[in-house]
Amino acid sequence: MSDSNSAVPAVDRADAVLQVLALSSEPVSPADLALHTGLAKSTLYLLLTSLEQRRWIEKKGSGYVIGIGLYILGCAYVHFDNLQHIFRTAAAEFVTAHNEVVQLAVLQGAEVVYLAREDAHRPVRLVSDMGTRLPAHACALGKALLAQLSDEEVMRLLPRELVAITDRTITRHDVLLAELAAVRRSGLALDQEEVAAGLNCFAVFAGETPMGRRIAVSTSIPTDRLGPKREKTIVQAIVRVAAQVRQSLSARA
Repeated sequence: MSDSNSAVPAVDRADAVLQVLALSSEPVSPADLALHTGLAKSTLYLLLTSLEQRRWIEKKGSGYVIGIGLYILGCAYVHFDNLQHIFRTAAAEFVTAHNEVVQLAVLQGAEVVYLAREDAHRPVRLVSDMGTRLPAHACALGKALLAQLSDEEVMRLLPRELVAITDRTITRHDVLLAELAAVRRSGLALDQEEVAAGLNCFAVFAGETPMGRRIAVSTSIPTDRLGPKREKTIVQAIVRVAAQVRQSLSARA
């Protein structure tokens, strides 16, 4: 549950339910929702009815899942300041030229949240569907965004324990801070099989939206499709995508 000092406990209760559903890959029963949220069953059932009427949640079998109404509201996040259009325009050129995926993300707490993705025409296994979250310390997008903060801000933001996703994930704060310093110098953040084995990611900070959101763009490419020459070409291209997004955002500011 959220802070007990909140002035709007009803909103806290709704948020608690939605957070549980968002983290589950299958329908969640009312009993499990009560267990995870600590809500009384009578309160929970009234809340579920209200959320279902608004299509923020949907009944599926004996449980509940996130509903289409909430998805529609969430999409407004990237449509409001034309961010998705700006991203897709810049990313389309990259995909056409290099046939590799491009992704857009924002920093939320100690995680990155994927906002959009422009897919290529050849397969690559990704975990970057819209709304997906990843620990910022583990991925190139996260490093590109964390590098915009001071070391003190980064340390306040990150958890005490940096969880490993693969055996190459950075799990020491001092090592991460050293890498962020390198990102600040070069403007390029790397993820070398730190999120998925056999997958490399290159990310660049792409500026701040009119709403004050710091964003970054990236491309993820299997190791077997990379060589020194192609890597240099890809890096130059993703830097151009970031510059194009930044320029378009500045024009709208």
